[in-house]
Amino acid sequence: MTGISWEDAVRWYRNQPDNDLAIRQNYFDLPVRRAAARYADGEEFAEIRRLLGPGAGRAVLDLGAGQGVSAYALARDGWRVTALEPDPSGEVGAGAIRGLQAETGLPIEVVQEWGERLPFADAVFDCVHGRQVLHHANDLGRMVAEVFRVLKPGGHALFTREHVVDDARQLAVFLKNHPLQHLYGGEHAYPEAAYLATFEKAGFALSDCWGPFDTVINFYPGTEAERLRRIEDRLNRRWFGLGRWLRRGPADRARCMAAWRRDFRVPGRLYTFWMVKPCAS
Repeated sequence: MTGISWEDAVRWYRNQPDNDLAIRQNYFDLPVRRAAARYADGEEFAEIRRLLGPGAGRAVLDLGAGQGVSAYALARDGWRVTALEPDPSGEVGAGAIRGLQAETGLPIEVVQEWGERLPFADAVFDCVHGRQVLHHANDLGRMVAEVFRVLKPGGHALFTREHVVDDARQLAVFLKNHPLQHLYGGEHAYPEAAYLATFEKAGFALSDCWGPFDTVINFYPGTEAERLRRIEDRLNRRWFGLGRWLRRGPADRARCMAAWRRDFRVPGRLYTFWMVKPCAS
């Protein structure tokens, strides 16, 4: 069955029993505007808004925009959005974003193209945003280099919820367990070091890198309160209760958290990368 379209794969997933909650959590439910509004009002986007600051008319490229939930949220928050999405689908692709724009009148321009060949001049965007997009790249290095090219000096790139694996064995496990990979074959994942090396080669300066439990962006569909409770419970149990002692100060807490992160090397775990294009010296 591998090789059907992304739209048909999502339609199949919608029709499977007991998938209603997962459909909502992945924003695959219809109508698209309802799903987009839920994303824009959620804790994940609230944290993205905190990082990016208000749009205030600035230009953002939403790379691999899917059905447009993040494009909608960014435009509603005052950004001038260019939504890049190669899939033409009216439910999960460029057609869905065009429908959102027509229905809402928000400043969203839809461009149907691949991220490896961005049809834009150099240094035209204040920010580049991508939600779960880099691990779908046909050529990761070329896509990141293109992002660097179209970003203004001093501009930021934010890539959220990227799948990470440590090795080929973990990649195989991740692909086997992904609910849609057997249908359309478009999933992938890279080691954290591979992402970081690609960013560095393109010229980016890494501002921060967050793992599965470091931010609600990666922890979704869990809430921020649930994330903090999970951390607290884990620290209280770690090393036979020594976690309470280790987290007395910021440095001790960071050391404890780093050790905790090493315990959760789950195939396909989610990371977020926050980068800046340096200004010319």
